Amino acid sequence: MSDRDSRGQSDRDPADGAERVVAGAALFNERHLLAAQSVWEATPTASSETREEDAERLLRGLGATAAATRRAVDGDGQEASGHAEDAAVALAAVTDPQGVAVTPVREWAERLAAAPEGAESATPPRVRVDDETPTFGDLSLGAAGLAAPALAAAGEPGDEATLATAAEFASEARGTGRTEFAELLFAYLRTPDARPQVAARLGDHVEREERKRRDVDGLF
Repeated sequence: MSDRDSRGQSDRDPADGAERVVAGAALFNERHLLAAQSVWEATPTASSETREEDAERLLRGLGATAAATRRAVDGDGQEASGHAEDAAVALAAVTDPQGVAVTPVREWAERLAAAPEGAESATPPRVRVDDETPTFGDLSLGAAGLAAPALAAAGEPGDEATLATAAEFASEARGTGRTEFAELLFAYLRTPDARPQVAARLGDHVEREERKRRDVDGLF
């Protein structure tokens, strides 16, 4: 397994639940439903058992909403209805929505549960967080570092593990004046027509940085 692969898997520190919420919301609002689902379904961190259970319910409900919407758009009414029922139950039990406007999302899930066949002609609600409607242009570096690999995993240009490693390097470089990884991550999200080229540049930067680190390690 390469350095890149290992960084792209479970040895990375889990992201803060609030960043997962916002990253998933931006993906959902940009209609990347599979990527939103994957971000929301990841396990959040929490400071207490009660908060952890509530955060998990929120993310589970949001993830199930994305899954239901995707299935409904694809014409799979039975799967859509099942996911939508799960979403409605989870969201109804959330006591701390972490700034998410849960009611429109829950009502959309309830609508899909009752009549998933109508989703093709309906417009899903845009998920609001702290009275804002997140899109790719609004994300923090941490949230962008979640959204970009999720996009690649869902079929957009680029390699998921490479983008996850680039996000890690961008986070490490924060405050040092080195901004190339962060700038390229944001460009990957915000310029969809250029994603193949940006993904290739990120791959080159990641390989160069990994080679540099291996060379330094070899000196000791």
